[in-house]
Amino acid sequence: MNRENTFKSSLKDSLQGYINEKQAVGYSFAKGISMLRQFDNYLCSLPQNTTELTKEIVLEWTKRKSFEATSTQLGRISLMRGLAEYMSRMGKKAYIYPKSLVTVNRYSYTPYIFSKKEIASIFYACDNFPASKESPNRQIILSLVIRMIYGCGLRISETVNLTVSDVNLNEGTIFIKDTKFGKERLIPMADTLKKRCREYSILVLTGKSDTSYFFPSPFGGHYKSNTIYGLFRKVLWAAGISHTGKGPRLHDMRHTYAVHCLKKWALANRDMTNCMPYLSAYLGHEDLRGSQRYLRLTADLYPDITSKVEKNCSWLIPEVNWHETY
Repeated sequence: MNRENTFKSSLKDSLQGYINEKQAVGYSFAKGISMLRQFDNYLCSLPQNTTELTKEIVLEWTKRKSFEATSTQLGRISLMRGLAEYMSRMGKKAYIYPKSLVTVNRYSYTPYIFSKKEIASIFYACDNFPASKESPNRQIILSLVIRMIYGCGLRISETVNLTVSDVNLNEGTIFIKDTKFGKERLIPMADTLKKRCREYSILVLTGKSDTSYFFPSPFGGHYKSNTIYGLFRKVLWAAGISHTGKGPRLHDMRHTYAVHCLKKWALANRDMTNCMPYLSAYLGHEDLRGSQRYLRLTADLYPDITSKVEKNCSWLIPEVNWHETY
């Protein structure tokens, strides 16, 4: 759906121009568009219209609310910086939020990296998850969703949005489209995961069309991310892994996949500078920065292989700001 020219504030042309620029270089920018609509509504609520993006407007709109996480505020700040830089390039007056102020109070969530033993316990808990009258295939779907996220490093949104045609049971590949950064990618599956997908297809997808969702909800459409999140918490409890308000999270299965890959490569004396582009493409990162952060985490978690990691690619290892790597 084309929703161009639906902004109403005095900055509507700049807002639409910024969106056009982002999408022209390949970003879907869906979340950014949603936030810009909120900003547009905020501008309309002000007593006076202005064609400038003033310091007062930026600081007031990016001010942290009492009920929100720091990462949510950082999202607004990042958006305002991007918008201001675009307006400046267009010759318009705009206050650019200083980058130095953004980094002072960055939200830094350190991912929880599951051990191999914990992964096995999670799989066991999934396979023995209680049945549901409302959703008779819940246990089967949950088991495969969790294995896909860990086995292929997928995001939960990418997983639940898969269609039948996206999962090639003959080739053993998964086609990922409509991703966070607008990139498509083809992911190979391990033979064990391919076998599970084939068994799952017979049990759940017989008679379904190619355009049907691979993980269909009994209530129509596909299983929702929030539903899987809730079930995963119960799985952690059943697996004996304590859960707090800060994690472990479902997304940590994806982080764990990346770290386990790097650990395996390090122990095999693989050249990390050659491996990193593969990991970046596999995870669907916008660039190498998102994947490089896993090098630091891998070195921190496994001191016995730190020397191997740093010997091959110390120049690649950054300081970790995890909110940027999703």
